[in-house]
Amino acid sequence: MYVMNNLISGAILPPVAPIDAHTHLFPPEFVAMRDRLLASDPWFCQAFGSPRAKMIGEDTLLQSMDTVGYAMSVVVGWPWRDQGLCREHNAYLADVARRFPDRIAWLGIVNPILPDADPVIASCVEAGAAGFGELNADGQGFDWAEPTAIASAFDAFRMVDLPVLIHTSEPVGHLYPGKGHATPDRLLVSLAAFPDVRFVMAHWGGGLPFYELMPEVRVLTRNVVYDSAASTYLYDFSIFPALEGIVGADRILYGTDFPVLAQGKFLQRVLGSGMSVAALPDVLSRNAQRVFRLKERVIS
Repeated sequence: MYVMNNLISGAILPPVAPIDAHTHLFPPEFVAMRDRLLASDPWFCQAFGSPRAKMIGEDTLLQSMDTVGYAMSVVVGWPWRDQGLCREHNAYLADVARRFPDRIAWLGIVNPILPDADPVIASCVEAGAAGFGELNADGQGFDWAEPTAIASAFDAFRMVDLPVLIHTSEPVGHLYPGKGHATPDRLLVSLAAFPDVRFVMAHWGGGLPFYELMPEVRVLTRNVVYDSAASTYLYDFSIFPALEGIVGADRILYGTDFPVLAQGKFLQRVLGSGMSVAALPDVLSRNAQRVFRLKERVIS
């Protein structure tokens, strides 16, 4: 059983040791060649052009998890347009997960529009990936409203039956680096095209869950769960109880977007959001275990 070690003064303790379902890690080699990556990948330049944007490795993540009392984190790479960078990033994440199997699970990154996507998907499955993502249409050169171009990769996702985490964005509201155009209207086209793929929509689906109040939308989103990554930049934290009421606690994944946001402060804001106490174990831990089929190695 995982023993919590919450060192935040005056913190409200959660009912379970949380699983952070959305964190980012980079290989040390990528950190060292940051300037070259900024010059070669426009989407990476948007998000990491500021020197304040952090690129971290596993030591920083594990230290944060131990300080706050997290059981596990699901780590993702970056939506590289270049498939070679995707392969390198996958190799690093797979190695980290092998070294810390009780603390870290990983998602494989692949550019789904490229013709060599299928073998990258197969290699990730063989290396033990818990899913795929975070795919990004703007960064990787495809459009969710034109699913034919990515159909082969998504058929492979369907065959292996692993969840696909995707970046989403809102059609309204403030601009921010990396917002993009993965808006609900475009996402629904791909949901209709790939009804049997299990989607995890980051950043609350760009507001898509609010449209689930429309019956025809709810039909298309039956295989969708929403993660809370980057909530601080996007919504008031009352979104947690609001969406508990709309889509149900079983379709909300707790994710911070660490190191973009601090794991401790984010957790405290969720615990004070007004979400029901009964929903917290599912949102903070059990949903991630189910969606990513994690081994029974955390408290429930």
